[in-house]
Amino acid sequence: MNIVLLSGGSGKRLWPLSNDIRSKQFIKIFKRSDGEFESMVQRIYGQIKAVDPDATVTIATSKSQASAIHNQLGTEVGLSVEPCRRDTFAAIALATSYLHDIQDVPSDEAVVVCPVDPYVDASYFECIKKLYEKAKSGDKNLVLMGIQPTYPSEKYGYIKPVKKDNGEEGYSFTEKPTEEKAKEYIEAGALWNGGVFAYQLSYVLDKARDLLGTDDYDRLLERYADLKKISFDYAVVEAEESIEVIRYSGEWKDLGTWNTLTEVMDDPTIGDAILNDKCENVNVINELDIPILAMGLKDVVISASPDGILVSDKVQSSYIKPFVDEIDSRVMYAEKSWGSYRVIDVEDESMTVKVTLNPGNKMNYHSHDRRDEVWNVIEGSGRTIVEGVEKFVKPGDVITMPAGCRHTVIAGSNGIQLIEVQIGRDITVTDKHKFDMP
Repeated sequence: MNIVLLSGGSGKRLWPLSNDIRSKQFIKIFKRSDGEFESMVQRIYGQIKAVDPDATVTIATSKSQASAIHNQLGTEVGLSVEPCRRDTFAAIALATSYLHDIQDVPSDEAVVVCPVDPYVDASYFECIKKLYEKAKSGDKNLVLMGIQPTYPSEKYGYIKPVKKDNGEEGYSFTEKPTEEKAKEYIEAGALWNGGVFAYQLSYVLDKARDLLGTDDYDRLLERYADLKKISFDYAVVEAEESIEVIRYSGEWKDLGTWNTLTEVMDDPTIGDAILNDKCENVNVINELDIPILAMGLKDVVISASPDGILVSDKVQSSYIKPFVDEIDSRVMYAEKSWGSYRVIDVEDESMTVKVTLNPGNKMNYHSHDRRDEVWNVIEGSGRTIVEGVEKFVKPGDVITMPAGCRHTVIAGSNGIQLIEVQIGRDITVTDKHKFDMP
């Protein structure tokens, strides 16, 4: 199978674990059989590979998420990276042209597009296989998954069965109706539109030529910022008459808020947390190195990360976005393709960061114009290259790099951890020049 996973958004409703760089799909809350935790993107990728080990998975995403995806899934997964956000049609057209032009997938081959962040069971991926096979047959231009509703939701779109003028069966689409209307739709046999659909590549390539002026990957990238902002549902799905809908009745949850996310946690706490026996329906996720003690609480979520601390009634947690929008602070934790970093302290003219490089990984060879840096190795070992001079480093070693100095660090087989002290009056992420490795 060819599968495109749509990965976007900043997920501010899951603050403080999500931010402008770290979206909700990268938060590790699902316990694996080995006791370790994995994220939404790791979970859904593993589920796909369990159903079809040979599946080709491409993730349509933004530049800000590319490093986290490589960190969690490795470098083998395909990435179709949007230069900027232009709504779902442009993203799907770009991913389709990426498969055709870069991955050499034939135009008569089928692809399934689905979101990266639903909570589903294995039957969901068996249904995806059905969509793929149906699209591959070419009987219909577009094959959609219709999800069996479990309640009259106002949050989802609906796929409604209708009779055409010629007596044939067809479908109409409605976005986020009132609860009363949703009840009527469900009684009439409507299904949730979960944004899962399949098609042959040639179908969307033709649509891209019609709506965007080209289906060429390089030209789409070059012109991306000027492309029309239109949704795939509006531009394609609602206008298409050659459609088939395949019903999915298994588990499906949209984990977009703390209230829904805590429903699928295997344990009430993750991290250093203690709940006394008077707590009811309380969940704690703690990424800090200090304990959290909760006593006598009911229906509460507590979440702590380097970006902040949330203590909220579970229902009220769904309404945090406008409050988070008012918080103006730097990103304190992020995953990179080579590992991760966590800001420990920020002063007017200095910043202290804990840097973790995964085994065998390295930073870019780079320099800064407006800050000096000092690395203190605290764990593991590796090599540094400073102005072309290579040196083996181990715990206790200190490496000093004045402004303008080119430098990098390469982790050994057991990884390496550094305390990085940045000193300067204007410490920003934009103060960085990349160079080829010497």
